[in-house]
Amino acid sequence: MRNAWNARRPLIAAAAMMSLLSACGSDHVPATEPIPADGYTSTPVAFMSDVHFENIYGDFKSSQFSGIPTRDGRNATIRTMYAQLTSTRLFNENYFAFRAALDDAYGKNIRLVALPGDISDDAQPINIDGLADILREYQAKGMRFFIAPGNHDPNEPYDDDEAGKNDFLTRDGKEQKIYAPNNAACKAKDPTVVCTAQLTEQGYERLLTKLGDFGYMPNKSDVYWETPFSKYADGKYSFDAASASSALNKRQFEICAEGEGGSYKAAGETKLGKSYTRCTNIIDASYLVEPVKGLWLLAVDANVHVPNGKFDPANPTAFAGFDNAGNAGWNKVTTHKIHQMEWIKSVAARAKAQGKQLMAFSHYPTMDFYANQTDAMKAVFKPGAFQTARVPDAATTRALAATGLPLHVGGHMHFNGTNDFQDAAGNYLVNVQSPSLAVFGAAYKIVSYQSKDLVDVQTVGLNNVARYNELFPLYQTEYDYLQGSVLAGDVAKRWNRNILDTRSYGEFTRTYFGELSRLRFMDEYWPCEMKQAATALDARQMLILSQLQTRVTLAQLKDNPAVVPLTAACAAKGAVADGGVAASQLTADWAAATAKAEQLASAANLKLDDFAKISAYEFYGDFHRTVYAGELALRDMGAQRVAQYKVLMAAFPAAPAAIVKIGDLPSDQNPVNVLFQYQFKQVFGILKGLGSGKPSDSFRIDLKARTLTNTSATGLSFN
Repeated sequence: MRNAWNARRPLIAAAAMMSLLSACGSDHVPATEPIPADGYTSTPVAFMSDVHFENIYGDFKSSQFSGIPTRDGRNATIRTMYAQLTSTRLFNENYFAFRAALDDAYGKNIRLVALPGDISDDAQPINIDGLADILREYQAKGMRFFIAPGNHDPNEPYDDDEAGKNDFLTRDGKEQKIYAPNNAACKAKDPTVVCTAQLTEQGYERLLTKLGDFGYMPNKSDVYWETPFSKYADGKYSFDAASASSALNKRQFEICAEGEGGSYKAAGETKLGKSYTRCTNIIDASYLVEPVKGLWLLAVDANVHVPNGKFDPANPTAFAGFDNAGNAGWNKVTTHKIHQMEWIKSVAARAKAQGKQLMAFSHYPTMDFYANQTDAMKAVFKPGAFQTARVPDAATTRALAATGLPLHVGGHMHFNGTNDFQDAAGNYLVNVQSPSLAVFGAAYKIVSYQSKDLVDVQTVGLNNVARYNELFPLYQTEYDYLQGSVLAGDVAKRWNRNILDTRSYGEFTRTYFGELSRLRFMDEYWPCEMKQAATALDARQMLILSQLQTRVTLAQLKDNPAVVPLTAACAAKGAVADGGVAASQLTADWAAATAKAEQLASAANLKLDDFAKISAYEFYGDFHRTVYAGELALRDMGAQRVAQYKVLMAAFPAAPAAIVKIGDLPSDQNPVNVLFQYQFKQVFGILKGLGSGKPSDSFRIDLKARTLTNTSATGLSFN
């Protein structure tokens, strides 16, 4: 596949350059543009999602805090390492990762880059202005950028001048609070707080004005451009007409708490049986652009900011009157942006009729992004774990497929994955999840039509990023401060210094995810008894436990603690039944289970003792890395570890004994093996599903045959 890609690079370069020079609206197709036999261009588009750009050398324009002086004379305005290690996104190193991705794409002769939302760390001027500078730098080299908004840009539809962050790093390794001017602490003139307008979280109007050059407004070099509200006289396109239709006051719709208003209100109220409330007009930033003749990029603003209980009709632009769009996604689009669904249907139909190759993108996934493991994850982990509330409903996916949209690239979940859906009418929709540049599995996607119905997708990992460790000396100061402090709050924030010894961006993000798992995910997502097992057992012990049959109970573990590092701490005290066995029996039962585990390992040409190399820390890190990176996580594990996990996945009893509970807690009278076998059979089943889903590295989409085909010769799977 790599050789095939390289062979196409000269043609792609010529196509991209000619497209940038072509006249607006011209029907002329340059002779050098690669046109397959059926008339489709194979111009590639790079999709870079969830950059979460933070301008780490930006200026707060504040006399109170200018950042940390560095050796090259600049000031670093960065977040603490602890803040990064407890967040689902990095804040600082993605500054370097974004440049690395752009350089890599440019080196591959890719000139069109789509950004499916969350381009910034909360749309503050310091970050948006810094990002725009970088985009203009690469635009001057011949690249074009097309942004779709995410829930972090904007956080709310209107400016939030009360926002801020608590955890910027000071030169002595401590945390500094920095807020926008109307924050309560700023109004109270709190001397410990830095106040600057540079941390105002900007809404649609300021964002679209600043970022208009990057898709939000028409460009003279575009063949075509429209919004959901564009109406061109006699159907004739011109740049002047597009510019007129791009005015923000012409790109608004009425949204109410219960659904979309305007021409849809009466029907909605009839269906609901009552009047809509809290109605107001709001911007829809969606657009359709044809940057290269034959290629349509559909950038959908799938943010749905529903007016909430704080909405004030007398002050409809107050940011607090709207919910953040993070959990709404496409589920709310179908009810609160009906005009958008109709527009997408129109775009898909016109693309088909006019022979355009259509690539749609938005910030949000259009279907289950957890390899269809969502229901299992809800059943096993704590309520709300892994943000499963963000998974689109089945009805939402059906509604989107019914529009005729063939291909959608999403972000939001920082997840690498692919899924597809076909409805009863034969509509086929493929959703490609572009991973974040700011997490483990950092990568971007290259999407290109190879013919009318064939689409190639390649995933380009960012393992090597220049300057990724540039800030490490500053983190060392933070580490030293935390180690030396005896304050309880500081002690709780101590992190593993090994991350400062990493030798590549890939290794850095891998370690980051291990610490994120330890410091946050294990408490937030895993029930008590599952957390205890996952943080105490290595894979050797897990394989033995999968084979263990014993009558020794959890309550008896205290009487024979040397066999397995588990306790009854998470269990409720139950009545001791007659006819039990002595705690010492666990030693013999464990030996028997060990013999069975050795046989399972040997049958797979593995050694049981080698399973111990997968420590508890490695196991739960691998689990969370696979949740987010899918196939890319298996590449990181390597063939031997994948083989070891496959043994574990097949090792559990077909029907484990049910857990006896006292209320919502397991009884301490359950035999030692019961909780682990019942729960971790499901955990490993989820892990298998996540690591053996639809192709997500290099693959081909056949829209006519409705198939996804893996084109990677080195891919790994749990199948």
